[in-house]
Amino acid sequence: MLITISSLLNQTELAETRDALETVEWSDGAKTAGRTARNVKQNRQADLSGSRGQALHELLLRKISGHPVLQAAARPAKFSRLLISETADHGGYGDHTDNALMGRGAARIRTDLSFTLFLSEPARYEGGELVIDMPGYTQAVKPDAGDLVLYPSGTIHQVAPVTKGTRIACVGWLQSLIRDAACREILFDMENLRASLRASLPQGSRELLTLDKSIANLVRLWAET
Repeated sequence: MLITISSLLNQTELAETRDALETVEWSDGAKTAGRTARNVKQNRQADLSGSRGQALHELLLRKISGHPVLQAAARPAKFSRLLISETADHGGYGDHTDNALMGRGAARIRTDLSFTLFLSEPARYEGGELVIDMPGYTQAVKPDAGDLVLYPSGTIHQVAPVTKGTRIACVGWLQSLIRDAACREILFDMENLRASLRASLPQGSRELLTLDKSIANLVRLWAET
């Protein structure tokens, strides 16, 4: 399942993010790639270890993790640390698949889902599409700044070369409470149905209560804690 969440960041938050990125250091992005992926990764990554960078990290993680659509679609249990990448001058990130496990100790996660939060307006760079090989088709996406794309970590994907301008994006990974992707999709469909029914049925109706019970019981059945 591939989902685009529009306007996860508003214009004020985008401006604050860009201002903060003017104050951080940047380094070769290949340092954070796996053994195979580093051969096809040509970008720079922001150092978020300083006070301004850490504040930015907390803001972005709070916005991403708290979004209701991401919560419904992903059922997140743990998030990786976020990365912010800058790609320009024909750089990109060739075909690769994400590591199955990331982090160490208590921060270690199984990567069920990946996400890219676009921070640059698409008109400010050429190329730079996120290209994802889904079953039976390939999807290339280049949404507006502030939009987030959520997709399975196990796919082969790439960032197409940026032939003009600069592409800045925030990327991360999460481990879901619901390991099975088909189960997550069923729950997401049911959450969307519940949202629709709440607009037409009275609170406490038997239909809504039955749907609430069914969603809760499926989570009990499928969740890994």
